[in-house]
Formats: sequence, C-alpha cells, structure tokens
Amino acid sequence: MQSIHYSKLQRYALFILRVLIGWYFLYEGLAKVFTPNWSAFGYLMDSKGMFASFFVRLAENPASLEAVNFINIWGLTIVGLMLVLGLFTNIGYIGAMIFLLLYYLSHPPLLFAEYILPAEGSYLWVDKNLILLVTVAVLMLFPASRAISFDSLLFRKSR
Repeated sequence: MQSIHYSKLQRYALFILRVLIGWYFLYEGLAKVFTPNWSAFGYLMDSKGMFASFFVRLAENPASLEAVNFINIWGLTIVGLMLVLGLFTNIGYIGAMIFLLLYYLSHPPLLFAEYILPAEGSYLWVDKNLILLVTVAVLMLFPASRAISFDSLLFRKSR
C-alpha cells in the first residue's frame, strides 16, 4: 500500500477543518443540554418531502420522541467531542454523517417547500447539511486525523 505524505500546511488545514466541524456539533449538543425542556418535536413536525411521514410519526409517539431527543442531545455532544479531540474520529465522522443525512432528509431544500423555522438562506437541493455531509465524508477519506489527535497516541504503529 502506498504511503501518503501530507505537507505540514495540509495536515494543519485538515486538523482545523475537523476541529471546526467538531465544534459545530459540540455546540449544537451543548446548546440543547442547557436549554430546559428542549425537544425535537417542532422540527420533526415541520418535516417535508418523501420522508416527512416517518419524521412526523417519530414526533407523535412520546417514547420515540424521547429517544430522538436523547440521541440528538447526547449524540451531537459526543460526536463533537470526538472530532474536536480527534478521539475515535472515524466513529465521530460516521455519527456526524448519520445526523447530517437525517437532518437533510427531514428538511430537504425543495422547490416550494416552506418551513416554519427560518432558513439561513435560499436553497435548492443543496444546503448546509449536504455540504457538511460531503465535507465530513472527504475528511474521513484523508487519514490526517492520525497526525494531530488523540488517535495518533492510541493507534501509533510500533516500530
């Protein structure tokens, strides 16, 4: 297998990108942790597109809503910590991609889709969630996280 060598600038750029995306997830999780009675109910009920009925059913069932709330709050926080610290980054990347895919499918940027929550811009098919999803996938393909992370200490190859 061919060894890939990144320049110092490339390693730092990938490191900074990983940390920034991690911070995004960590802050989203912590904001929910410290918001009394936070719930995904309104977000799920506002779903549009071909998967809307699935997300609405999650919101309407108290047990599934409780699970969704727990997974959102603590999943986002843990994924964020993993990426910021560079600890078990591949698991963090997979978790991030799952969250982003679900958010994208719940609120797809479709023509004439109007959501109760204000959008950050005007989108058609491509939005922040899709861009972040692809960015995380690309980061996962570049194993630079092993260079500047706790993973580098845990998975150091013995010589």
